[in-house]
Amino acid sequence: MKLSELISRIKVPHVFTLLVGVILFVSALSWVVPSGSFERETVQVGVMTKNVVVPGSYAVLDKFYSLGGVFLTPSDAPEGAASPVSLQGFVSAVPRGLTGSADIIFFIFMMGGVFGILQRTGTVTATLGKLTQVFANRAALLVVLLCVAMGVGGSTLGMGEEFIPLVPLFLLLSKQLGYDRMFGLAVIVLGGGIGFAAATTNPFTVNIAQNIAELPLNSGWELRVAFFCVAMTLTLIHILRYGAKVKADPTKSLLADLPDEDIDAEAFGEVPDFTGTHLAILGMCTALFVGIMVAVQKLGWWLDDMAGGFLLMGIIAAVMARLSAAEATKAFVKGLDEMVVAALVVGFARGIVVVMTDAQILDTVIHAAASLLDGTSPHIGVQGMLAFQTLLNLFIPSGSGQAAVTMPLMAPLADLLGITRQTAVFAYQCGDGFSNMIIPTSGTLMAMLLMARVPYERWLRFAVPLVLQLLVLSGLFLAGAVALGYGA
Repeated sequence: MKLSELISRIKVPHVFTLLVGVILFVSALSWVVPSGSFERETVQVGVMTKNVVVPGSYAVLDKFYSLGGVFLTPSDAPEGAASPVSLQGFVSAVPRGLTGSADIIFFIFMMGGVFGILQRTGTVTATLGKLTQVFANRAALLVVLLCVAMGVGGSTLGMGEEFIPLVPLFLLLSKQLGYDRMFGLAVIVLGGGIGFAAATTNPFTVNIAQNIAELPLNSGWELRVAFFCVAMTLTLIHILRYGAKVKADPTKSLLADLPDEDIDAEAFGEVPDFTGTHLAILGMCTALFVGIMVAVQKLGWWLDDMAGGFLLMGIIAAVMARLSAAEATKAFVKGLDEMVVAALVVGFARGIVVVMTDAQILDTVIHAAASLLDGTSPHIGVQGMLAFQTLLNLFIPSGSGQAAVTMPLMAPLADLLGITRQTAVFAYQCGDGFSNMIIPTSGTLMAMLLMARVPYERWLRFAVPLVLQLLVLSGLFLAGAVALGYGA
């Protein structure tokens, strides 16, 4: 049986149901998995501050069981003891996940509102119309350019959530070029996702991991650039082959049997001619966007500051397009409305980390995996690191968070196994990155799927074969890195 046929038999519920189910499963595990914790210390990574674990500090914690603890989080637990997740902890995990993800949620809302203003100015549709005209007979070239551009953004600047509001734009562009919405979604998810995974100077993954591993920032870039090029080539082949098949025969679409829910041109209004005003707005948006990304790296800006920068972008665009205050506000609110479900799914996904933290079982999982790798050969050890980071990403889908938790353990473990620390960082970034394109706990992925109205199981049928290829590619590069003493 083909992998795609096997995946097609999987029936996945609505994303909210799926995530609540995972939270329930992890809550149940908290009653049987031992609790434990590492000590942590604060380190400065450039302009960012991170709490990292102290190697060798893991200690098992007593677990307090009680009948009342099944229903309510116990208040009489002994000091220093952990408690399994109660019914109260389970039902409050999502609200606390929403609270803990407030910065990302409101960033998505703000981006949606600004995109609504840009859409109202006509800049979005005019630009799409122009691109469609210029690349009418060269659609493949346009796809390559867009994927590479987003890949470079993810690889160098760590862009990810910033692409969420662009989903409707890519769906419309895909339809105008004769493809289905799976194709449009793939361009934006895989383009940016490959860049984030095959990172060269990503400040949120590579830089943090290298700092914790006591390596020079951005060192070893030559191998990562080569890896990015090969990974992007594999991805482009996968996307373009699917697109060519769908264009030749629409019944070959993975969404062919589903209702046509494309975001069509009417949703964006009439397609106006591309004018000097549209060009000026595009130039302003580009300049501000570059400035925001530079501020992230140089000034320590994070989501609140970035959201403010994008709000300024929307205000300036409204002034340049001569929109009235009422028109701009209406467009902004419409953009917010379209982001509600996409933003909330981020908080639901965060609920998984909430219950693991409550029961203090996350460090136990990490300690067990690190202990399992100890004493293996360099080649087996490095593949084990890749597998460990890939599986752990299901529970810690944050790149910087995973680096802070695992690299303090993986760096000294690499020394013991005879693996360079640079190779350990490379194993981390591959394991953390590629699985983001298929795991249901990735808030960014699930938000994009909801916006594109692509069922999760259909996305798996499309993306899993590619992700498996990319993980094999990662394993081959890691084997070469061990053999060559990469970064020694």
